[in-house]
Amino acid sequence: MTIHGELDTKDWAILALLQADASLPVQAIADRVGLSTNPCWRRIKRMEETGVIARRVALVDPARVGFATTVFVAIRTSRHDGEWLAAFHEAITGIEEIIECHRMAGDIDYMLKLRVRDIADYDRIYQRLIRRVPGLSDVTASFSMEEMKYTTALPRPA
Repeated sequence: MTIHGELDTKDWAILALLQADASLPVQAIADRVGLSTNPCWRRIKRMEETGVIARRVALVDPARVGFATTVFVAIRTSRHDGEWLAAFHEAITGIEEIIECHRMAGDIDYMLKLRVRDIADYDRIYQRLIRRVPGLSDVTASFSMEEMKYTTALPRPA
């Protein structure tokens, strides 16, 4: 459900603040966007109820907890049937180190993003993946040397 056309500048300002720090009290958000507390709370509640705000989470620094290595894995497969897709979905869902999976257009069928401890940790996960999913014709890993930009915040519309 898309409701982006229904969001006004106050809603976008609230979203920007919550994306930067979801622990802000409603009063602080209201003050910063020029609303009183109750109307601000109602806007936040509406955005939660409509799914604009999907959930609030704590962002953990991966390096500080031992997951300093980011790996992007490009996957090509010769199979695209429902049975294969179900096996693939089950396999990637069961591997916690896979933090994102995208079905791609173009030469690559799927792109995975993993957070791992090191190359040996990636190899262990790679072995699990290829054992669980038949029909992978190419699995290519690229290791991130440096994270130059990272954000979870979506941009405001122009």
